Amino acid sequence: MPMGKVVQTAGRDSLGDFAPEFAHFNDDVLFGEIWNNEDIDLKTRCIITVTSLMSQGITDSSLKYHLENAKAHGVTKKEIAAIVTHLSFYTSWANAWAVFRMAKEVWTEKTDSSNLSDRDRFQREIFFPIGEPNPYGEFFVGQSYLAPVSKEQIALFNVTFEPSCRNNWHIHHAKSGGGQLLICVGGRGWYQEEGKEAVELVPGKVINIHANVKHWHGAASDSWMSHLAAEIDGEDTSTEWCEAVSEEEYGKLG
Repeated sequence: MPMGKVVQTAGRDSLGDFAPEFAHFNDDVLFGEIWNNEDIDLKTRCIITVTSLMSQGITDSSLKYHLENAKAHGVTKKEIAAIVTHLSFYTSWANAWAVFRMAKEVWTEKTDSSNLSDRDRFQREIFFPIGEPNPYGEFFVGQSYLAPVSKEQIALFNVTFEPSCRNNWHIHHAKSGGGQLLICVGGRGWYQEEGKEAVELVPGKVINIHANVKHWHGAASDSWMSHLAAEIDGEDTSTEWCEAVSEEEYGKLG
């Protein structure tokens, strides 16, 4: 099987500021040099790594990553079943059960996304439903979707944008109170207030939109994006939809 090249950024993404030396060893040495050493092919390295983790009883998300990596580099369902069965006699029967549960999720046909639509693949990445085509679509460039999450106490909706989709500039008017709260829950996108730099939306990013502020939000050009949206109670609230975000403005963001 052709080697391919392993590229890893998890160390810098998670620990770049806190432990830069560890991040360097993880991304540049372990995954950059060791994993790309061609003395052993990637499929064999994947099997060795899964074996090592199972032997140590490590059955957390790191094992899930390496099982997925093994599948991506040619390890079949029949092979992983034989590998875990063999290891069970040398490591732990309990470990084997734990690994089998995880391996079934990785190799089951239900998780094979090759025949899924882009929408269905993105749905698997997020916890909240994508919902139906947005009834406010006339105020959007591109396709968006709307799904109610809660209608009691606080009205909460999941809004999903296909790549390059964004809403028009708009203003949440209120005499007092009002505004909107956004929480990104999947993909990548942008939020921008008039006269300010755009802010990148990634999962966990919270945006507090104050009343009477002109703004827009939407997906990045190369990614779907979903955010929860909560309308904040206020006096004499209304939404004013304005012009679309120009292709020139949007094209600068990527």
